[in-house]
Amino acid sequence: MDLNIKRRVLEEANSIIKTKMTIRELSKYFKVSKSTVHKDLSERLKKVDEELYEQVEVILKTHFDERHIRGGEMTRLLYRKKREDNG
Repeated sequence: MDLNIKRRVLEEANSIIKTKMTIRELSKYFKVSKSTVHKDLSERLKKVDEELYEQVEVILKTHFDERHIRGGEMTRLLYRKKREDNG
């Protein structure tokens, strides 16, 4: 694996552990696609550092479990804003 990719994978992993950012937030921060971040954290990290991978896996599982709540909240806010703009 390329040294730059290993470095990015480790930086992403350390960032998600420190900040609990979502994959979408990480992709914006590191200026790479969501697919790249996902692949980095779910596949490449395991080959680079298995202990770090296990920590990240817990965070990603939590995000996955909470995703429907975040989506519902954003939809609620969207419709509230539309009502306020029209009324």
